[in-house]
Amino acid sequence: MWTVIYLAPDRSTAERIREKLESEGFWVRIRPSHYVAGQYEVLVPSGELEEAQEVLRSIL
Repeated sequence: MWTVIYLAPDRSTAERIREKLESEGFWVRIRPSHYVAGQYEVLVPSGELEEAQEVLRSIL
């Protein structure tokens, strides 16, 4: 199951985060938000959530 880890303000930000997380070995998906037009959800597998959050903190 995939879990939203970050809500990016635009596609380019979501792509940048995906690239950095993938370079750390995480599986990552992005998709348009169903709730806010123009924003994108960054998702990781549920089992990798805690580790991915730690890496995300260093990215942001």
